[in-house]
Amino acid sequence: MNRKPVALVTGAGRGIGRGIALELAAAGFDIAGCDILYEPKDTKTGLFEVKKAFGRIKGAVFHPIRADIADLEGQDRLLDAVYERFGRLDAMVNNAGVAPLVRADILETTPESYDRVMGINLRGPFFLTRNAVRRMIENPPPKAGVHRSVIFITSISAEVSSIRRPEYCLSKAGLSMAARLFADRLAGSGINVYEIRPGIIRTEMTAAVRDRYDKIIAEGVVVPQARWGFPEDVGKAAAALALGRFAYSTGLVLEVSGGMNLRRL
Repeated sequence: MNRKPVALVTGAGRGIGRGIALELAAAGFDIAGCDILYEPKDTKTGLFEVKKAFGRIKGAVFHPIRADIADLEGQDRLLDAVYERFGRLDAMVNNAGVAPLVRADILETTPESYDRVMGINLRGPFFLTRNAVRRMIENPPPKAGVHRSVIFITSISAEVSSIRRPEYCLSKAGLSMAARLFADRLAGSGINVYEIRPGIIRTEMTAAVRDRYDKIIAEGVVVPQARWGFPEDVGKAAAALALGRFAYSTGLVLEVSGGMNLRRL
């Protein structure tokens, strides 16, 4: 069994997932990273770019796994791969998620777009968490005092209305409740559950509206700290939670948004 703690990060091939994987590795975790971006010959994008980046972190191990979170039948294979490689799982980070393919007014939302977003952002993570925590309970850590956690990466969109991507907002609101439900269920099991709500983070997902967000951020009203968030900002928050810095705070909602939670005049 692996001597170091092990984290599974979904959607680890880019963006926030990549940032989380690197920060957890810097904090002492070995990482199983899954994504649909799996091409061993490509070291410029996807999981194998991340694996290459791990070479800068002394002693860090990154194990890439091809997985589609929306494929419920493949979830046991994903977890099998984690346990076969490391023999343990200490932190489960539900990061994988998508935006709608087309930003459209709520009155133009299609069932196809709704089902796609919900399947990846909510249905998949819910059942993967259910399956993962069952195994975590059945396979206790090798020694006492190991902090175990499940971390849900939601969004400020769990509470903030965005009428041109309603299916995304609904999926994140549902994921926020999933975090609360699992926190309640697992409170006595030694597995803490947390929610991180990123704000405007500079990733490929936000690239299509970068000019609009540049303007909003520069004004300093919506984002009081007046700068973009970056994947490493979310990664540092995830590392603090996974390390047990908030061990007496299961159910914690941690917003990483540059102050977007502030109500200002």
